[in-house]
Amino acid sequence: YEMVVDYCETLLGVDESIGSVMEYLKKEGLDESTLIIYMGDNGFSWGEHGLIDKRHFYEESVKVPLLVRCPELFEGGKVPQQMVQNIDIGPTVLAEAGVKQPENMPGVSFIPILTGNTEMASRKEIFYEYYWEYDFPMTPTVFGMRTDQYKYMKYQGIWDRNELYDLQNDPEEMYNLIADPDKQEIAKSMSSAIYDWLEETNGMNIPLKRTVKYRFGDFKHQQEH
Repeated sequence: YEMVVDYCETLLGVDESIGSVMEYLKKEGLDESTLIIYMGDNGFSWGEHGLIDKRHFYEESVKVPLLVRCPELFEGGKVPQQMVQNIDIGPTVLAEAGVKQPENMPGVSFIPILTGNTEMASRKEIFYEYYWEYDFPMTPTVFGMRTDQYKYMKYQGIWDRNELYDLQNDPEEMYNLIADPDKQEIAKSMSSAIYDWLEETNGMNIPLKRTVKYRFGDFKHQQEH
């Protein structure tokens, strides 16, 4: 309970700060023509799927709050369904500032999605990778892929079932279809696509992180020397 109260009080502080910025823009006559992008960290789990924290690939965690406002460019009140990633923020800002996007910068501007430009192709899939961390042992190494309809999660280093969900018919991801005979081709193709993506992005090697924690004997030995 106390954590929920603290969380809500923190959000109130954020709301007040954003309100101050919006008030200034309106006062200076800049609110209609200023592109405002408001986003948060990935979602924190409060017991969904029996989990806490925010590192897994379920919808509650992988989705990031994203609100965009610029009345001069597009009307408000829309809730586009196309997939947008955080790597698209930079290209969006550069495009509206009239600056050419560097060739080595990933992502694309999502302004066409907001303006309803159907000529621009929308993203067909997103990929996800998370490597197990010493300080957060509750989440294993996991690779994932999400389309508009399906999500596939592939685990590495643990003896557990992979997961496949039909997001259109099961948005809360309650029914794992990985063993469904009718979904084997989908699971196979998505697993293959994940490996293809990892190979293309030099992601086939799992990184190791040097820890600073010592066993008692090791610490004592270092203290003596």
